[in-house]
Amino acid sequence: MSEVFATTGTIAAIATAVVPQQGSVGIVRVSGSQAIAIAQILFHAPGRQVWESHRILYGYIRHPQSKKLVDEALLLVMQAPRSYTREDVVEFHCHGGIMAVQQVLQLCLENGARLAQPGEFTLRAFLNGRLDLTQAEGIADLVGARSPQAAQTALAGLQGKLAHPIRQLRANCLDILAEIEARIDFEEDLPPLDDKLIISAIDGIAAEISQLLATKDKGELLRTGLKVAIVGRPNVGKSSLLNAWSRSDRAIVTDLPGTTRDVVESQLVVGGIPVQVLDTAGIRETEDQVEKIGVERSRRAASAADLVLLTIDASAGWTAGDQEIYEQVQHRPLILVINKIDLVAADVKNNFQSQIPNIKSQIFTAAAKNQGIEDLETAILEIVKAGKVQAADMDLAINQRQAAALTKAKISLEQVQVTIAQQLPLDFWTIDLRDAIHALGEITGEEVTESVLDRIFSKFCIGK
Repeated sequence: MSEVFATTGTIAAIATAVVPQQGSVGIVRVSGSQAIAIAQILFHAPGRQVWESHRILYGYIRHPQSKKLVDEALLLVMQAPRSYTREDVVEFHCHGGIMAVQQVLQLCLENGARLAQPGEFTLRAFLNGRLDLTQAEGIADLVGARSPQAAQTALAGLQGKLAHPIRQLRANCLDILAEIEARIDFEEDLPPLDDKLIISAIDGIAAEISQLLATKDKGELLRTGLKVAIVGRPNVGKSSLLNAWSRSDRAIVTDLPGTTRDVVESQLVVGGIPVQVLDTAGIRETEDQVEKIGVERSRRAASAADLVLLTIDASAGWTAGDQEIYEQVQHRPLILVINKIDLVAADVKNNFQSQIPNIKSQIFTAAAKNQGIEDLETAILEIVKAGKVQAADMDLAINQRQAAALTKAKISLEQVQVTIAQQLPLDFWTIDLRDAIHALGEITGEEVTESVLDRIFSKFCIGK
């Protein structure tokens, strides 16, 4: 392996977040051939407790030379191969906070372990056959999940729901390759190859790859979330909309225009999708230097957002200021939020259709009274679906690395079909077919390079 992952020796790391005055438990994880020996040096289990695999021991962690008490703790022993890494693993379950876990980790390092690299525990699990690459990436996604739907999709990957179809596609390619190579080696002893049957089989594999590739956008949406900017003139109710939507008082709300001077952010979940909502300063011409900065930041936030909520005041109607802002953001996916609808007569709603530009997605809200939020979320999900990204009910979703490998496999299969159509010798058929097999193997790890492993596991936290 590369220098980034010197996967030898016994490793140790803090496996839980280290936060002062928070967290009741802190865990130090140790994996490798010396893990149990290190635990026996540091951990004293009073009474007649038996050191057996998958048994929790109660006791004390002491400095081996000074015998100074470091912590009262629990010790979990997991002997190979029944552990996360398929090596001997011990976990010291200490008191939370900063000092206890750091002192225990230091003692482990002083007694034969070295500090684990980012992701090295999971890397060892992969190298020892405990996980494939899709499952390893599923673990990273689960740790970083920002919504229940993202967590479910990550769990699907961890359970092998992506690995299984990939392995089946690769096996199908290997079967085709075997048929072709058999004709090359034993041409006189076997019947001629059925070109149409081969093309049909490749079509089927390519179609399944296309179905998997269609989940890429959903995967990115679940992992990174949707960035939504609320924009509009001052005092149209943008901050009230944010507060009603997030069910909090994140933004200051007054009757004075220009109250919001900077971008206010809130994290929400809509239909299983993480949503980062940005409440921006009212966009208008102003001589106030501070407000000018806020307006400029609003424009930048709108241009960088995945979706813009252009908010107007129903009681004021569609104004020249609204039209000016619309012209600045019309190139972005857009929902028109007609706010303060409670301040106008019921029949006024119909008049907006003739006043407002052809914005297909329009909703009515009364943010100050918490009305219209469900309609807003429904409109957002409809925008998402219009982009051919399903908002829910998807078992798996590929990431960028997996999508790149699948795309490479699909292109290689398409080239095989071109080769067949050009009636080139069978040897030429196998070249691109092997490339497709290699690309599919990269996804699960049957065929993988050190640089790929470095790229994947360096993104993990140290204790995982």
